[in-house]
Amino acid sequence: MSGATSTADKNGYQASAWHFVALLAGNAALAIGPWFVRLADTGPVSVGFWRMLLPLPILLLLARRERPEAPLDMKRAGWIVFAGIAFALDLAAWHLGIERTRLGNSVLLANSGSLFLMVWGLVQLRRMPHRNESVAIFAALAGVAILLGRSFEISPRTLLGDVLCLAAGFFYVFYLIPAQKAREGLGQWTVLSLVSMAAAPVLFVIAYRVGEPILPGPVGWAPVVAMAITGQLIGQALIVYSLKNFPPLIIGFALLTQPALAALVGFLAFGEVLMPLDFLGMALVAAALLVARTTPRQRAPTGTP
Repeated sequence: MSGATSTADKNGYQASAWHFVALLAGNAALAIGPWFVRLADTGPVSVGFWRMLLPLPILLLLARRERPEAPLDMKRAGWIVFAGIAFALDLAAWHLGIERTRLGNSVLLANSGSLFLMVWGLVQLRRMPHRNESVAIFAALAGVAILLGRSFEISPRTLLGDVLCLAAGFFYVFYLIPAQKAREGLGQWTVLSLVSMAAAPVLFVIAYRVGEPILPGPVGWAPVVAMAITGQLIGQALIVYSLKNFPPLIIGFALLTQPALAALVGFLAFGEVLMPLDFLGMALVAAALLVARTTPRQRAPTGTP
């Protein structure tokens, strides 16, 4: 125990038991988000709209307490608008996928943004992947192929859900990169609140154009509000609070609890049973995500959106 503590201190990480609890609790809050998407009787994209809109007063209040290092000029505003549109597309694809595939798959494949980000970093550096990166890419391709094949065996609808969740991971990269650009001069709550303001109208238009119900029906507001709180406030806030206190390897392992917990919720709440081949596919993708998240040459996403 003392050896672990001294190693953490030597590397500048000052993690306490509360930081570890916050890290796990944040991942748990994000992992149960898909459950609320399924429980809500609005459309899935409409849940994303309310997730962006309902927490805005709290986010703006937190943003007012920040002291930005730079003004919100046209360039940063452009980055934020771009990030908001990409985040809206990410949530729309993910929420549509959640209703069409197993919960474990939805969370795992939506986290594929880490892999897309690693590939993007390689393109920017104009080099071939190193050995670990090659292993991660191969494992991800093999794992995704297994999961997609298993979903096709169940139903073409389930396969479509997996593809939508993969698309969400792709869009998440195009949210993360401009958001990080804007974050260079602005506070984290300022960026998050402005991105939410940019994303909410896009999600509303998508939900309206596809004919989704916007307002909750007989089920009520509880699932929508719960998704907004767990997805936009508790989950992200706890992870941001604990992030700087752990090395990337620990963050990577903790983030991989999300698909495991989501799969458990899918089994208990919806009777979704995983077969041995499903576990193999999930293990391959999880291993690839772990390598991608701990690659030091670029920053990885902090978890499911």
